[in-house]
Amino acid sequence: MEKIINVIQIVPIQHYIYLSLILFAIGVIGALLRRNSIIVLMCIELMLNAANLLLAAFSAYYADASGQVFVFFIMVVAAAEVAVGLAILVMMKRNNNSLDINLLNRLSDNQ
Repeated sequence: MEKIINVIQIVPIQHYIYLSLILFAIGVIGALLRRNSIIVLMCIELMLNAANLLLAAFSAYYADASGQVFVFFIMVVAAAEVAVGLAILVMMKRNNNSLDINLLNRLSDNQ
């Protein structure tokens, strides 16, 4: 374990911050600009993984396990989000025969 921490600490923490910032920005841009709901869910997962990367990097860099505990809880929330999101997508496909997010703002089944 000591050797793994030393390898992670060789890379400067700024590199992890920049990579996490780039991944999070790609996720935000994708979630705001795309209309396909599967792509939006993937972008939300990308944002969560960017936060996980940063938490794990700080946790390893400062030799504190609390960041890894947060990563575990974020992964649990992400798994639940995927399950609920995919269930919503299946119902969207059945009802509207489309995965376009703009169709979700309708409150009635009338077309």
